[in-house]
Amino acid sequence: MPYEDPHAAPRAEALTRHDQSRPALTDRILRAGLAAVAGLLTLTVSASWTPASASPAHASAGSSVTPSGRPYLPEPTGPHPVGTTSLRLEDTSRPDPWVPAARSRELMVSLWYPAKSRNGRRAPYMTPRESELILKGKGVTGVPPDVLSRTRTHAFSGAGPAGRRHTLPLVVLSPGFTDPRSSLTALAEELASRGYVVAGVDHTYETFATTFPDGRLTTCAACELEGVDDFGAKAVRNRAADVSFVIDQLTGPHSRWTGASLIDASRIAMAGTSLGGASAAETMLKDSRVRAGINMDGLMFAPIPASGVARPFLFLGQPLHSPGGEDATWDRDWAHLTGWKRWLVVAGAVHPSFSDYDLLAQQIGVDLGSELRGSRSVDITRRYVRAFLDLHLSGRPQPLLDRPSARYPEVEFCTPETKTCT
Repeated sequence: MPYEDPHAAPRAEALTRHDQSRPALTDRILRAGLAAVAGLLTLTVSASWTPASASPAHASAGSSVTPSGRPYLPEPTGPHPVGTTSLRLEDTSRPDPWVPAARSRELMVSLWYPAKSRNGRRAPYMTPRESELILKGKGVTGVPPDVLSRTRTHAFSGAGPAGRRHTLPLVVLSPGFTDPRSSLTALAEELASRGYVVAGVDHTYETFATTFPDGRLTTCAACELEGVDDFGAKAVRNRAADVSFVIDQLTGPHSRWTGASLIDASRIAMAGTSLGGASAAETMLKDSRVRAGINMDGLMFAPIPASGVARPFLFLGQPLHSPGGEDATWDRDWAHLTGWKRWLVVAGAVHPSFSDYDLLAQQIGVDLGSELRGSRSVDITRRYVRAFLDLHLSGRPQPLLDRPSARYPEVEFCTPETKTCT
């Protein structure tokens, strides 16, 4: 049975206050617009599955999880079987930024990679206790508390990695605030099936639930601090440090992953959703090893300095991120992205559309207001992220990134100079 970390004990009362205030905060931000409010409110909306009605998310009457009683992720489309494993990493060079009593920074990282075969057990999506805490934290009611843990995945636990030495590009994925690394599993499995090594990071004490190998379960201590000045900027800086440490551990001479020698350390990218996406640019500023970055629907909490980022970068988001729209931070930072860049918005998308949660919410009967039905949100996210990575890590031309596509009419190309998207 998981042991819940005593460092997070004060969190229960704070989480109750946080959850009780979420509908009011959501309503305020929807009325006022992102540009007019503090980062605290944006993070609250980012962490929530509360639909536009600002009432708690509840399963529709008479809805079922799926015909088989199990949520599921779409199969990856690449030629390779996918393996997965998890690592506990400890950075003893710095204390935990959210819980000073924890004198080192502990991280849980999941790896997805091309595998030699499809033999073995399919990996669990998360534990039942993690599912319970995540649904509680997001205010989702009317569904079995363990329902997310039932999600069918396609990677095989502990499968042997396949490939030649120093040939596989590495992509680091950073999830949204309060979200676990598993929330990006559909994207991770797709990339691994196409020949990438993918590292998904749980940013400890920023998630509703992270389980360590010894049974400890940490919760969201950082949620208690959302209202402090510069919270978003602090979180972004912390995530940049987390990601650089993970890269060190995967590409250094003493990596604990048996497949580490397959990684081509000259081809590394980072992508993330929400706060994780905002952290991609900060990581690129601090770590030159990250050659390309993707921000999926994240407010840019830490401005890009005038010196700029000269490496490839992709903005991919919902319509409120359109030029001149509610979020002014993409407009602010666009000029400071001086390398290859694109700004894409997806009509009908909502904040969870760039993770697994848009699809899974529909499967368990929770209406988030998305107009992207079924697996469409996953299909779009996978396709455009993969095109960006194939272009910038492997040099393969990608016409999909040059102009609108009849196959993906929801995806609009934005021109900030004219404040238009077509």
